Amino acid sequence: AGIGKRVALDLARRNARTILACRSRERGQAAVEEIRAATGNPAVLLRLLDTGSLASVRAFARAVLREEERLDVLVNNAGVTGLPFAVTPEGLERTFATNHLGPFLLTNLLLG
Repeated sequence: AGIGKRVALDLARRNARTILACRSRERGQAAVEEIRAATGNPAVLLRLLDTGSLASVRAFARAVLREEERLDVLVNNAGVTGLPFAVTPEGLERTFATNHLGPFLLTNLLLG
């Protein structure tokens, strides 16, 4: 939803292979189908990613590096706010992990 979906739509309109990295399979798949229908670009894909989980970030990065020839653009757009205090399975404060640590790790793992 929001900015990330708009960026993905614009990239798909430019005929780019576009990967939507989403926490929710259902919402992500709905966005993929909407973008494909709006652009006619079949190369819009869904991959699951929760930036609040470093294990999820590592698994996503491994899959991208294994499956994709190259990565030209990375848009780190995920974020949360106003959530009650919670700790991730890795022992990190959830908002900080989701908004900062996860995207930082993802970027570094994908640099090659």
